[in-house]
Amino acid sequence: MHHVLESMGASVARALRNFNLENRAEREISKVKPSAAPRHPSTRSALREQMSGHPEVKGEIANKNEKLLSLLKDVYVDSKDPASSLVVRSAETQQEPKEFRLPKGQHFGVDIKNIPKGRVSIVEALTLLNNHKLNPKTWTAEKIAQEYHLKLEDVNALLKYFVTFEVKDFTPEKKKAIESK
Repeated sequence: MHHVLESMGASVARALRNFNLENRAEREISKVKPSAAPRHPSTRSALREQMSGHPEVKGEIANKNEKLLSLLKDVYVDSKDPASSLVVRSAETQQEPKEFRLPKGQHFGVDIKNIPKGRVSIVEALTLLNNHKLNPKTWTAEKIAQEYHLKLEDVNALLKYFVTFEVKDFTPEKKKAIESK
């Protein structure tokens, strides 16, 4: 119910914001545009002085340079819209299909249908680390790489930098045996 009230409130706010939008835009457009700021008196006198001292400057300002105007008429600008992002996205989505493999071992109720090659699930990572820890001669880096379709360098890094936790049992009987040592 709360979600419905929020969406209704948002639609009312949007309607109020867009109310009479065209009239407000027309009113803003038809406003008298500001004119240029008046020149400072010292600037005005300096300009007058320059114009009186150099009358040819006034003529240069008033005359149109026919050569430049003819060159401007020859200028042709052709612009094209950049490639649409939709086209780029569709090209990206048409990549080669990825290879998948079926997950190995039990996934404790997690519904995993397939895993991309070169990746392992959390459960698989813990399993392979534990297998290597218990039987390092059987579960070598090469065998793990082959079994799980991984790169050998990734498996070596995984075995080097990650370890599984050990759960120790400290029941009263075990605690007495530790203390007696």
